Amino acid sequence: MKVNVFSEIGKLNSVLLHRPGKELENLTPDLLERLLFDDIPYLKVAQEEHDAFADVLRNNGVEVLYIKDMVVEALKNHPEEINNFISLFVEESRILSKSVKNAIYDFLGKLGFEDLVDKMIVGIRSYEVTGKNKESIMDMLEDEYPFYTDPMPNILFQRDPFSSIGNGVAINNMYTDARQRETILSEFMFKFHPKFENEEIPFYINRNNAYNSEGGDFLVLDKNTLAIGISKRTDPRSIEKLAKRLFKDHSSFKTILAFNIPKTRAFMHLDTVFTQIDYGMFTIHPGVMRDLTVFELTNNDGEVKVLKVVTSLENILEKHLKRPIKLINCGGEDTITSGREQWNDGANTLAIAPGKVIVYSRNHVTNKILREAGVSVLEIPSSELSRGRGGPRCMSMPLDREDI
Repeated sequence: MKVNVFSEIGKLNSVLLHRPGKELENLTPDLLERLLFDDIPYLKVAQEEHDAFADVLRNNGVEVLYIKDMVVEALKNHPEEINNFISLFVEESRILSKSVKNAIYDFLGKLGFEDLVDKMIVGIRSYEVTGKNKESIMDMLEDEYPFYTDPMPNILFQRDPFSSIGNGVAINNMYTDARQRETILSEFMFKFHPKFENEEIPFYINRNNAYNSEGGDFLVLDKNTLAIGISKRTDPRSIEKLAKRLFKDHSSFKTILAFNIPKTRAFMHLDTVFTQIDYGMFTIHPGVMRDLTVFELTNNDGEVKVLKVVTSLENILEKHLKRPIKLINCGGEDTITSGREQWNDGANTLAIAPGKVIVYSRNHVTNKILREAGVSVLEIPSSELSRGRGGPRCMSMPLDREDI
C-alpha cells in the first residue's frame, strides 16, 4: 500500500484511527495537565462515539485501520524486531531507577503481541511489576508515582504523531513528553507492516528530528502547496527543514505557507482554527485572523526562499490555489458562539470528499452554516470525545485519498 495524500478533500479511501481504550481510565485529576487532557472522559460512551465515527467512515466507502492492530501485525510479521521495539519504549519512558527499568524489560518481554502493545498504550502501574530491588533512594521514589510508564491517552488523536504528505510521511518529534512515545508505533508500522514494508515511502522528517512538529499543524492544500502552522508544538525550524527536504527531493510540492498562530491552548494546532472542506472553501475561527502572519517558503533551485507575506488570507490562498476562496466562520459572526464552538472543535472538520465533511453534532451553529453553504454535513456524537480537545480531523490520519 502506498501513501497517497495530495489534498485535504480528495475522496478518502483509507484512514488510520485509534479506538480509545483503558488508557482513558488511567487519567486522574492530578494527571490531567501532565497528560494534556482537560477532563476525564467516560470510556464506555467515548468508545460508542468513536465507533459511530468509524461507522460513518465505513458507510462512505473508507477503509478504517487501527494503529494498535497495525503494530501488532507488524510485530507478528517481524518478531525479530520485538526486543528493539521494547527497548525504544522503555528507554523513552524516562525511568530513572535501574532496578525498575530492568524489571519492566522483564515484564514486557513476557507479554504476547496484543498484550504488549495494549500495555504500552494503557500504561504500566507500579503495583503490576514485581521483582524490583528497593535499595536506592531512586528505587523508592519511583514507587511514589502511580505509573512506571505513563498511559498514552492522546494516541486517540492519530493526526499528530505523523503526517501523510504526498507519497511520503513526516514522523514527528512531538512537543511534549506525554506524546513522544506515540511515534514509536507510527514508525514501526511503516517499517514493518506488510502493507508498507515493500513500498519506498520517504520519511521527510524522522522522529529524532532536532525540532518539534505535530501533524495537526500540517494541511496538504494541493499537490503543489502545503500549509503548516507555526504553533506552540511546531517549530519554524522544523518547517524549514521539511521544506528543504521536499524541494531537494524534487517532490511536487513547490510552496509551503507557514501560518504563525497564537500559542494558546485554544489554538493548539492549525487545524483547530482552519480546515478545508471543498474546492476553495475553508472553515476558520475568526479570532485567528487578527493575529495571523504568513511566511511563504518557495523552491529556489532546491534551496528555500522565505518571504513574509502581508496580505489577506483570501488573497494568499487565491494566489496559490488559483481559484476564488470562501471562508466560513466557525460559529458565524457572534463572538460568544464562535469561541464556544471553536473550543468544541467546530473548525476541525474531516473532509471525506469535496464538500462532504464529518463534524461533531454539538456545533450546531457552524453545522447549519455549512449546510447553507451547500456542504454535505455528517454529524457524529461527541459528549465524551470532545473532552480530549480534538475533533474528527484530529482523530484521523488519511493514508490514501483520490487525487483531485
